[in-house]
Amino acid sequence: MPIKIPNDLPATQTLLSENIFAITETRAITQDIRPLKILVLNLMPTKITTETQLARLLGNSPLQVELEFLHTMTHKSRHTPADHLIAFYKVFDDVRENTYDGMVITGAPVEHMPFEEVEYWDELCKIMEWSKTHVTSVFHICWGAQAGLYYHYGINKVDLPEKLFGVFPHTVERKSSILMRGFDDTFMVPHSRHTTIRRRDVEARPELKILASSPEAGVYAIATNLGRQIFITGHSEYDAETLAKEYWRDKNLGLPIAPPKNYYPNDDDSLPPQVTWRSHANLLYSNWLNYFVYQTTPYDLKEIK
Repeated sequence: MPIKIPNDLPATQTLLSENIFAITETRAITQDIRPLKILVLNLMPTKITTETQLARLLGNSPLQVELEFLHTMTHKSRHTPADHLIAFYKVFDDVRENTYDGMVITGAPVEHMPFEEVEYWDELCKIMEWSKTHVTSVFHICWGAQAGLYYHYGINKVDLPEKLFGVFPHTVERKSSILMRGFDDTFMVPHSRHTTIRRRDVEARPELKILASSPEAGVYAIATNLGRQIFITGHSEYDAETLAKEYWRDKNLGLPIAPPKNYYPNDDDSLPPQVTWRSHANLLYSNWLNYFVYQTTPYDLKEIK
């Protein structure tokens, strides 16, 4: 939440220049408060797990958040009970007339396929286009980030020589970014993917700013100038056991897979994994909610343009 300060306090400009969350008395007494409406387009097969992960992070804030969940009509989920989808999910036709403070587009296990061959690609494109006029800020995750960069900016994904699997150190490149406010010089992020995006392709688009990256995992956080679109290539929302479940699933199937890097102590998969990314995951999501949603969205959502 912001700190309220007198209009003419000399510290005002200093605080604002340091990206301290501050509002003046005048703004405070005229400020209308309402719950933030966040739409989650959940493309993951294990939808209930992803719901829990995102709700945990989006709920770790003094702000009141209303979550709505969306799934695609053009793909039938095989891993989520139909009654769960009926009870808790909507489809695009249900929400196309609505407006939202924020939206999350999750990853999906379809990265080996060209975008146009994904079963729900056309529907996803319609949703991404709609979000430009109906959502204040869209937060894209992993494949969702690659899909958004491809659709909006023509940046294609490229295959990696081997799977990027583990927890990797990252650094903040753009220290003035309020999305990265409070981050340590080095912070850890889980990744699990076979594809990536090229830095040079992002840098060729002046609308996009690289906020953080990793020597091994590549570009991590990208944002447009006003934060209307944010792209995160990793999985900061992952639970302690998420990578372990993926690792043991593939290992038990006899697939060639090494333990996730920087995950098990001394790479010993008989030991419990170490969680080294939780605090920065909470910072990432709370910063997005505070600065790119709460401080940016109009009180009347119909005014979103």
